[in-house]
Amino acid sequence: MTKNEFQVTGMTCGHCEMSVREEVSEIPGVEDIQVSAQTGKLVVTGSAALDDAQILAAVAEAGYSAVRTA
Repeated sequence: MTKNEFQVTGMTCGHCEMSVREEVSEIPGVEDIQVSAQTGKLVVTGSAALDDAQILAAVAEAGYSAVRTA
């Protein structure tokens, strides 16, 4: 299991969280997604190593920007 943490900017509500969750869930290998508009925190858990570029692209597709924090 790998866990990647990101700081997402621009999210303000539950709909924002849902948009990010939907895009990131399409990435192969993603098993769990925790996202909070309140803190801007996104935690993506996968069964194998996850590609940061794919996650960042998915967040951008949802209309937000993100940076890796851990």
